[in-house]
Amino acid sequence: MGDGHMMEGRYFEHFTLGDIIEHGVPRSLSEGDASLYQALYGARNPLFCARPVAEAIGLNNMPLDSWLVFHIVFGKTVADISRHAVANLGYAQGLFHAPVFVGDTLTARSEVIGLRQNKSGESGLVMVRTSGMNQHGETVLSYLRWVMVKKRDTNLPAPETVWPDMAAPVAPAQVPPPQGDFSHWQADYTGSEAFFDDYQTGMKISHGDGTTLEEAEHMLATRLYQNNAAVHFDAHMQSQSRFGKRLIYGGHMMSHVASMAFNGLGNLAGYAALNGGSHAAPCFAGDTIYGWSEIVDKTAFDGRDDVGALRLRHIVLKNRLQQAENGDFIDKKENGDLAEEVVLELDVWAYMPRRL
Repeated sequence: MGDGHMMEGRYFEHFTLGDIIEHGVPRSLSEGDASLYQALYGARNPLFCARPVAEAIGLNNMPLDSWLVFHIVFGKTVADISRHAVANLGYAQGLFHAPVFVGDTLTARSEVIGLRQNKSGESGLVMVRTSGMNQHGETVLSYLRWVMVKKRDTNLPAPETVWPDMAAPVAPAQVPPPQGDFSHWQADYTGSEAFFDDYQTGMKISHGDGTTLEEAEHMLATRLYQNNAAVHFDAHMQSQSRFGKRLIYGGHMMSHVASMAFNGLGNLAGYAALNGGSHAAPCFAGDTIYGWSEIVDKTAFDGRDDVGALRLRHIVLKNRLQQAENGDFIDKKENGDLAEEVVLELDVWAYMPRRL
């Protein structure tokens, strides 16, 4: 789309229900990608940074961090889906189907499954189902997301509203079991003695390790994912926006809270599903974020006594040193809305080795 050879991206009126969009630029992932990702977030999960740990549970190679895979697939969709986004609003029904290893090549495809024009007529909501595939054509990741996209020609009529209800989380029976034999997992790998059986529904865990967001780091991270959204890079353009400055990519906070979660969830061995996510408020360079998690549910896998899955609710706060107030963790106001300090609410299933 666009004049000459410039790819200008899709505005709201360019989306049609049922469209299948094959995203460009296959990406072969290397050890350099894994190392740079670890340097950006300080992640300490040994499964993703120690080959002997991966080999001990029966994997042939060290897998890449779950969220690195998510961001790489997500980044491929930006040019086609959200280059003219007003905001990336949420996620649902995400599944990490299979691990991705160094040397694998990822591609991505999206299907438009929902359209709804806003009352202003200046923008609309687009819902897509995105799949990431490896070089063998196997789906390694799938998820839904919805995004608010600008409308270029406000005189065009609104499309028929079709908006699927995707609020339900991934059911325990749908959580894919992990590859590998976690009966060989050792507490020495992490220094944590807390396993699946030690976590109970309703537990809330403070992660500490507040992180001040830096301009250069978030731009480097977003470039690592080949995410070309102008709201993250173009300071001149963003100086004319309602915020007056660049926004930090929402996925940056997702990776930070996953890294922070090592404190209190040290034996977490990768993510299985993304039930939902909400970027409740924007973040900017100079903001400091803190994270905490709640155990929402837990499930065992049929025929597996080595590993289970915890349903976690990750919460990220900004510029609020105290994560708890009046004996409870900060997340919602009395009316049920998220508190002003909350920038991310992320509902996930994560693998946790069992105590043998």
